[in-house]
Amino acid sequence: MTAADPDLGNARILLVRTSSLGDVVHSLPVLAALRRHLPGARIGWVVEEAFAPLLAGHPDLDQLIVVRLRRWGRRPWQARTLGEIAGFLAALDRFAPQVVLDLMGNHKAAAIAALSLAPRRIGHARAGRREPSSAFWLSERVPVEGSHAVDRALSLLDALGLPREPADFGGHKLFRATTGPAAAVPGAAAPRFALIHPGAGWGNKAYPPAWWGEAARRLHAATGIRTRVAAAPGEEALAAAVVAAAGGGSPAASGGGSEPAAEVVAAPDLPALAALLRGAALMLGGDTGPTHLAHALGTPVLMVMGPTDPDRHGPYGAPERALYRRLPCSFCYRRFDEAKACLLELPPERVAERAAELLGSR
Repeated sequence: MTAADPDLGNARILLVRTSSLGDVVHSLPVLAALRRHLPGARIGWVVEEAFAPLLAGHPDLDQLIVVRLRRWGRRPWQARTLGEIAGFLAALDRFAPQVVLDLMGNHKAAAIAALSLAPRRIGHARAGRREPSSAFWLSERVPVEGSHAVDRALSLLDALGLPREPADFGGHKLFRATTGPAAAVPGAAAPRFALIHPGAGWGNKAYPPAWWGEAARRLHAATGIRTRVAAAPGEEALAAAVVAAAGGGSPAASGGGSEPAAEVVAAPDLPALAALLRGAALMLGGDTGPTHLAHALGTPVLMVMGPTDPDRHGPYGAPERALYRRLPCSFCYRRFDEAKACLLELPPERVAERAAELLGSR
């Protein structure tokens, strides 16, 4: 690692990490490190519209540049798309970065770096990129260091001569622009609750909803703590299936007790989800963006992992909060439509037992 460039003190630095939620969260320590070491720099971030609320109003950011690449790709020649692309390019031109950090390792991010016309376009070397040929767009290529996605992102700072320090997600700085009831966090007098987010981007990352429900039922029986099941847009039926498996919301179905073990709660957007996460005593989920977000916000998590490696994508700095089985086929990073042995060998009683241990440790 070289010494920090003195010219960086007032530089304009642009981070490019447009998606997905978990990957944006994993890039937050890069922002924190830049602001800590370069307080006079102007820092911008290019992010997809869906994830912009996470960063809106962030005190370490000087500019948030929003893109809609997914929608633009579906309707590339519409007048609205062309106008929004022109607006994005104008925003890049106004920010005029001198340094761009490509935190994605693909053609999309590297092309944005090139479009910025920044003289320094920094990203990982070919061997560490999702799309190796995208290194062509860069002016500086940095070897990947570290196992976890967070450490790999931080290794880009070697090109700037910044020291290696513990990662800081700055959870208290997130969702600063959120106002209104969705931003409220339950007070100390509110009953403790666990939160399950049952959705996942891959079918084989998704723990079976009936098993989530059984885990919630067992957790309630062991600790008395009820579970809220987050219903994201399009996942209402999934959340309802979890609650049904936990006892269906009926005292008789849940064993004759005075209250059901689980209930559905709406999580219509990221600010609403963040409010739930901040109020939870424990968040249970898979290797998904909401679980990584909970960890960044400081909420205790239990991550039930299947096809991905906990050393690379588990809760950063807290390996004891990942639940997984190491099999001959483990960590294949292949996508399937349904859960495989790596998840199905983690029965709900084991999930409930570990969740109860974590809740008891608090």
